[in-house]
Amino acid sequence: MAKAKKQIGQTKGVKRQGQFRSSKEDMKLLEKVPATPQTMAAAYKLAFDDLEFMTREELRPVRLQLELLKPELLMQEAGIESTVVLFGGARIPAPGAKTMGKNKRQKENLVAKAHFYEEARKFAALASKQSKKTGYKDFVVCSGGGPGVMEAANKGASELGAPSIGLNIVLPHEQAPNEYVTPELSFQFHYFAIRKMHFLMRAKVITAFPGGFGTLDELFETLTLIQTQRAAPMPVILFGEEFWRKIINFEALADEGTISHKDLDLFKFAETAKQGWDIVKDWWKLK
Repeated sequence: MAKAKKQIGQTKGVKRQGQFRSSKEDMKLLEKVPATPQTMAAAYKLAFDDLEFMTREELRPVRLQLELLKPELLMQEAGIESTVVLFGGARIPAPGAKTMGKNKRQKENLVAKAHFYEEARKFAALASKQSKKTGYKDFVVCSGGGPGVMEAANKGASELGAPSIGLNIVLPHEQAPNEYVTPELSFQFHYFAIRKMHFLMRAKVITAFPGGFGTLDELFETLTLIQTQRAAPMPVILFGEEFWRKIINFEALADEGTISHKDLDLFKFAETAKQGWDIVKDWWKLK
């Protein structure tokens, strides 16, 4: 069969899909439009290429949709079907690293938790070994993309040459993705709600290491969705039983009747990466 001829009117250097001229083609064509008062006016810009328009308050529903869709499409294209999610504090230091505590007591407490950085790194490595067996389609490590436990998660995958996901969020203080996130899987979010959806959409495992408000938010959203059967049951592993029991009296919630005693079975405790991965292996019947 003869090679198909270039479609009439197709812009040079821009591939067209289907019969209609693509948005990229039109953007390319507009680069050649003469500069006049009309063409220079904001109203003349294509809507999707107009940053001022796209960031208007009225466009929030569109931005929510785009923020949900962009990472979803890119993860689909990367062939990622399931993830192992590691939640945990940005302030948990690597052993020997500088701490972020404001006073001596805080610094001592954070240093005492540095071993959780190592356990997160080791747990991510175990997940990545399993992921390799699937061609890095299942059990892909996913973190919030920042420092602390998040960095440890991506580092554990990177050290094995495995891909890993980072779901960053724009914060008042500057926070670049940690250096171990796979660049093609490094995402930035404006909306916390959409970011949390992406944490859970592909999750087969959820872990929570010691952390602050963000970690608590992510953990309790997970437990709520599983409790209400809006999300499928999965292993939810809390690393550091002493920490978790100190800050949350789970049994008191059940005794007060605000949750059921059977809800206490929605999660398990672990101290080491091996203990945590044994829970995962038992749940998913992994070899």
